[in-house]
This record gives sequence, C-alpha cells and structure tokens, in this order.
Amino acid sequence: MAKRMKAAFYEEFGGTDKIKVGEVDIPELKEGEVLVRVKAAAVNPVDNAVLAGWLSSFLPVHFPAIPGWDIAGVVEDRAFSARRFNVGDEVYAYARRPVVQQGTFAEYIVIPESYLAHKPRNLSFEEASGIPLVGLTAYQSMFDAGNLQPGQSVLILGASGGIGTLGIQLAKNAGATVIGVASQRNHAFMQELGADHTIDYNGTDVGQAVKEIFPEGVDLIFDAASGETLQQSLKALKPSGKLVSILNQGQDLDKSINFQYVFVEPNSAELEILRQQAEAGNLKVHVSETYTLDQAAEALDQIATHHTKGKIVIVP
Repeated sequence: MAKRMKAAFYEEFGGTDKIKVGEVDIPELKEGEVLVRVKAAAVNPVDNAVLAGWLSSFLPVHFPAIPGWDIAGVVEDRAFSARRFNVGDEVYAYARRPVVQQGTFAEYIVIPESYLAHKPRNLSFEEASGIPLVGLTAYQSMFDAGNLQPGQSVLILGASGGIGTLGIQLAKNAGATVIGVASQRNHAFMQELGADHTIDYNGTDVGQAVKEIFPEGVDLIFDAASGETLQQSLKALKPSGKLVSILNQGQDLDKSINFQYVFVEPNSAELEILRQQAEAGNLKVHVSETYTLDQAAEALDQIATHHTKGKIVIVP
C-alpha cells in the first residue's frame, strides 16, 4: 500500500481555481532516486504558465500534477545506487523533470539524487528554496550564455524580482558593473544588493538612460522583463555585446543582434557554486512572505501580480 502525503495539485489546465489540496500517493523510490521531505518550496511566475498549459507544447504535463520546481528539504530515504547524500542531509534543488507531474508543493518529493546539492548552511530552508530556479536562471543566462567577464557591464531588466535580485549579486560577485532596471520604489533595494546604477522604467527611455551612463553601450543585456523595456534597451547594447533573454525567443528582434534564449535546466554542480557564494555571505535571498500548502492558490495569485519583491515561499 502506497504511503500518502498532503499536496497541492491540479487535474486540468486553467487558473488558480483549478488548484486542489488533498492526499496523494508518495511515488515509489526507483534506482538512483531519493525521498526528500519538503521544508520549503519557492513560488515562481512559471508555475502559473505551466498551470495554464502555455508550455505544454514542449513540456508535457501528466495529471494530476503537483506544481513547483524549487525545493529545500531533508533526505528521508534513498534507493539503490543513490549514495551521494545521507539520510538527514539538508539539500536543495531545481526539481523540473522532463515531464511535469511530481512538483514541490507537497510534503515529500521523489527526485533523482543527481538533481540535488547541499543546502547553504547559513540560510534558512525558506531562503534556500528561493535560490535554485532563479539562481540557476541568472547563472546560466549571464555566465553560460552571456560569458560575462570581470570588468564588463551588464544591464539587468526586471532587476528587483527573484531572478534579477540573484542576477545583481552574481554579476557583482564576478566583478561586473551592474545596471538594474525596476520601478523607483525598488532602487534602494537593488543598491543594497550591489547594483552600481539603477533606472526606473516608468516614464524613462531605458536605452537612452543607459547611454548617458555608458556612452559606448553595455557588454550584456540580461532580459527578465521583455516588452517595451527590452525594445528601448537594445540601443544601449554594444555592437560586440550580447542579449540573453528568458522571455523573448527572438521573433521580433533584429537578426544582427547576438542573441540567445535561455530556459533554465537543472544543474547540481552550479547549485554547489551558488551554495559556496551563499555561505561566503555573497548571496542573500529576500523572502517577502510564506504560505501554507492550503494557501497554494493564493501564493500563485500573488506571484501573478509581478509585483513580488524577492521571493515568496510555501512551507508544507
């Protein structure tokens, strides 16, 4: 008889009204997998996109599906050949699988141990759960795709959100000059995280404002906002510079732009790099609010406003 756990789940695509909370089976452990007790699961805008069915053309969903891709928790059990972590180890992970079904808005998750990294010791479970998706997105965008180097400049669009706040810190840790774009009320917050310059997208031509600071333009634009802000920013990209976006897939961009679209992938080696930076005191996570599993729909509604400062987290 399968063991049971409490989880948030949905049985058809739609809005947050499709979210149910109840008992579901804990999946059986298979070779190379571990059972993790979920201590915290961060919420991300992409969770709503998956729920709505917008990504199903390349990311199949099997119902009933549990939302959530970010986790911090404790190893409870291990299957055959899963020996990198001991029972009781504190871990964190970006838990997106090739098929969406077993997510992190639950009391437990079964996951290949290859996805896991050690949780930063100096962060709470809530803070640690806020790193994987946004941290890996920023890292893979700026360093794997953008090849950001010490002494270079990076313009971060959407710099006060979950991805942007990690992006500011990672870029500064790498020795880059950072320009953060967000509404005026978040400028002090971005400066605290290390932004050298801040620009308000309201009533401002972002590209023009950047060129006043860097007449030659910037080396990298990291786009986590898209829309009009991105279009304005293009004039501030050096001819030799690169644009990396997590939202725009290039359809409306000039083909002469050195451009790459990034959809974040699990990478436990890079999670260990982020852990080291966090433990060195160079990576901070701002958790603005926590929710219970019963409040999963509310948490998804909040993230959909796109006005979340830092991260919001579900604590089962």
